[in-house]
Amino acid sequence: MHPPLTLHKHPMCAEIIEEFQKCHIDHPVAKFFGECTDLKIKLDLCFRQEKALKRKANFEESKKLKERLQAYRKETAEQIAE
Repeated sequence: MHPPLTLHKHPMCAEIIEEFQKCHIDHPVAKFFGECTDLKIKLDLCFRQEKALKRKANFEESKKLKERLQAYRKETAEQIAE
């Protein structure tokens, strides 16, 4: 199962999404017998890569936020101690 195939949400995979949708339009019956399977596999791999990049970016951002929070807590603790 794949996420909704909206091009604006998956810019990395836009080309494969278009090919996959075209395959489903061109082969309305054969799609049930594996005509578009190769494109589906490519699409799944692309989604995994895209998700890994997003996950990495989110992790980096969370590390920055965590560092800022710790610095803020340290600063406020020092102010309270004075």
